[in-house]
Amino acid sequence: MSRPLLLIATLAALALPSAALSQDRQPASAETRATYDRMDPLSRSLFWQQESEINPADPVAGVRLAQALRELGQFDQAVQAADKVLVVQPDNAEAMIELGRAHIARGQAFYGIAALERARDLLPGDWRPWSLLGVAYQQVRREADAQVAWAEGLRLSPDNPSILSNMAMVRLTSGDLPGAEALLRRAAAQPQAGLQVKQNLALVLGLSGNLGEAETILRRELPPQVADRNLAWIRERAAGPVTADSGRTWQSLQ
Repeated sequence: MSRPLLLIATLAALALPSAALSQDRQPASAETRATYDRMDPLSRSLFWQQESEINPADPVAGVRLAQALRELGQFDQAVQAADKVLVVQPDNAEAMIELGRAHIARGQAFYGIAALERARDLLPGDWRPWSLLGVAYQQVRREADAQVAWAEGLRLSPDNPSILSNMAMVRLTSGDLPGAEALLRRAAAQPQAGLQVKQNLALVLGLSGNLGEAETILRRELPPQVADRNLAWIRERAAGPVTADSGRTWQSLQ
């Protein structure tokens, strides 16, 4: 069953520069890294895997690899990649955040809470750990702590679409489609709302039976083939009950 990921590049398009494949491999240039960061998750995972092999102590490569693996649905491997960074740099807050995301995505948020709480302490003005802690606390049924975390995140970044989207996806997995839709419409209305927020809104609309508006959003935001796959995924799930898996398999976490 396909996941609603960005368009997967062909193997030919994934070919890395020959210099990177030589015996004396060197890390890619900043320009090459920036280019791959704009590619689909599969391309990024292959590229950052090579960068990690060239220099296992490179924290940027490790964190980017963990992120790409998580977006591919390879949650256990994402956890391992983030953990490797923390072996080298125990106070790397970005690795802690990605570790927390990966544990949440695989439905085992309990194991990511300590890392996210540490990231929160290391980055006192950053809304991201608070947003993710809200999801993690909710997953382990610490509802009051989740509300406190999200409130603090929104205090640091009012109407932040990523926080609102994470809150909405928790509503979705609990079966509260109207609540999820209200939060996602508020999130999508923000000027800085990204593609994932709009895709999440399309998902909730589709699951609510509003397939027409869901299709309008997806066709406006995605290439035709990707929109087709996402719509097929939504239609398949709209025919059945909403479950906790509905949000996680959509790869909605931010």
